[in-house]
Amino acid sequence: MSDTNSELAATAEIRARIDTTTPHSARFWNYFVGGKDNYEVDREIGEQIKEIFPGLVDVALTSRLFLGRAVRHLVAEHGIRQFLDVGTGLPTADNTHEVAQRVAPDARIVYVDNDPIVLAHAGALLTSTPEGRTAYLDADLYDPDAVLEAAAGTLDFSRPIALIILNTLGHVADHDQARDLVRRLVAGLPSGSHLVISDSTATSEGMIAASNAYNASGATPYHVRSVEEIAGFFEGLDLLAPGVVRVTEWRPEAGTPSAPAVDAYCGVGRKP
Repeated sequence: MSDTNSELAATAEIRARIDTTTPHSARFWNYFVGGKDNYEVDREIGEQIKEIFPGLVDVALTSRLFLGRAVRHLVAEHGIRQFLDVGTGLPTADNTHEVAQRVAPDARIVYVDNDPIVLAHAGALLTSTPEGRTAYLDADLYDPDAVLEAAAGTLDFSRPIALIILNTLGHVADHDQARDLVRRLVAGLPSGSHLVISDSTATSEGMIAASNAYNASGATPYHVRSVEEIAGFFEGLDLLAPGVVRVTEWRPEAGTPSAPAVDAYCGVGRKP
């Protein structure tokens, strides 16, 4: 079989794994940030959630803006040139590699996801500057050792790496297990590496109601946590100022309009 035929067969196999009858977190989030890679079932639950808690749209949009600020800061102020983005989700505007390589064209980025819909769109992620490199891994957060081993094919583990886990850890129902998965990933990174996390939080009745409605839709459940639980992911790391705060409060850019007080917290920590 030719390479082209093999690629077509692989794409067909991936698409066959995509369930369009139940809502999907990556497609649902894609709809909220204005993307086009979603189905009617995702838009339906999206509209229901908007009626229950319109603020979730702000969470989606401001969390994306936090990603850009965090990546730019790590590249410009800490010299980070390597990123491991776990739980990639669907590509939209200003993906990690685009933000990083605008500042440092030689930056290397590895995206990690095990979702068929994300894999089907991986080609949109696999772009890079000539000086840098971008790769996509079909791998699982629940297997940190395999993630780190595969990422070593692109990233240099003798140099600092920024581990990015945005709006993903809520899929791990047990908090202790989520902390252990983060700990194992960070343990495999060299000194001077950074951890970047943001997640929706159980900080309002509206967010809790939205989470319950989403989980009742048949989609893979997403568990919102307390601010203290989000802070716990950074145990043993040196938190960059301003610490664990709302995503709108992490180093807002001068001259930008005031952002809403969203139910999503974030932080960036450095491994000693």
